[in-house]
Amino acid sequence: MVCLMTFKKMFHVVFAVLLGLSLRAHGAVILQYHHVSETLPAVTSVSSETFTEHMQYLHDHKFTVIPLNELITSLQAGQPLTDKTVAITFDDGYKNNYEEAAPILEKFGYPYTIFVNPELIDEGKSYVMTWQQLKELANKGALISNHTQIHNYLHRKQPGESEEAWLARTKEDILSAQQRIKEEIGHDYKYLAYPYGEFNNALQQLVKSLGYVGIGQHSGAVGIHSDFTRLPRFPASGFYSKLDTLATKLDSQAFTIKQLIYSDSVTDENPPSLTMQFDMQDFHKSQFACYVSGIGQADLTWLSKDTVKITSPEKLKKGRSRFNCTAPSIAMKGSYYWFSQPWVIVP
Repeated sequence: MVCLMTFKKMFHVVFAVLLGLSLRAHGAVILQYHHVSETLPAVTSVSSETFTEHMQYLHDHKFTVIPLNELITSLQAGQPLTDKTVAITFDDGYKNNYEEAAPILEKFGYPYTIFVNPELIDEGKSYVMTWQQLKELANKGALISNHTQIHNYLHRKQPGESEEAWLARTKEDILSAQQRIKEEIGHDYKYLAYPYGEFNNALQQLVKSLGYVGIGQHSGAVGIHSDFTRLPRFPASGFYSKLDTLATKLDSQAFTIKQLIYSDSVTDENPPSLTMQFDMQDFHKSQFACYVSGIGQADLTWLSKDTVKITSPEKLKKGRSRFNCTAPSIAMKGSYYWFSQPWVIVP
């Protein structure tokens, strides 16, 4: 009896270790930055000193930093990644990325992606990089990708605009931006970072029909089961630049979500709700928790052993909000599963 109990205990330990290794190999984290500057808006900025601290942390804690295209291609193919895999991204192509961020990244030998707005570059806006500067970074290994032509809210219709007209206009915006990047840089990666991180169901369907990967600004890890029309990234600027909290996010994992049900990310349903069905082999239901930005803990109603309905206890403010859901991993001690649902509440 003692031997049998010992064997069972050893089996569970080995299973947990193998499960943890397997789960880590199928997930990663994408970091998002905007400005690397001490003089621009703090909410979207990180100083050169702090940015260097972030890169040093990745180096010291043996994170594997890979190009975004390698990360996405591996996950889409269900191929294993190195443990603690990270990709680094920047939105908007600000000139300080060239002046401040690029030299730091080059020092560490880290690849990165810059999402740009070609029309703003063509207009010679002083705050964004030139095509020549982007070419220089691309020649050193940076990946240049699509952030639409001029950074409009893609999901918004113009006054009196029909669904068909919106679809045609938005499609043209995405494809013309892609063409300019291809002409100037030679890159043709079909990765679209949504301006302001906002997207709705119709936009996701358009992105999918065009063969693109849609990338947001809501937090969370990515995995082989992620929805590739709404990949999350962890913002690492402003309030989110603190290393103590960023370290936890860097070690996070993606939930395996079998089904995700909600009306739309852009919605007049208020308070909004969503229903999630999980593969729950690596976390306990009792430790799953969700928080509503600016409000606090969400209401959870477990509909079955693996399906939960999440609702805000009160109405959200107009504009952007989130549900952030986490649960500690059983197999990967100290690591959390992390999922974020972005909302845009409209009148």
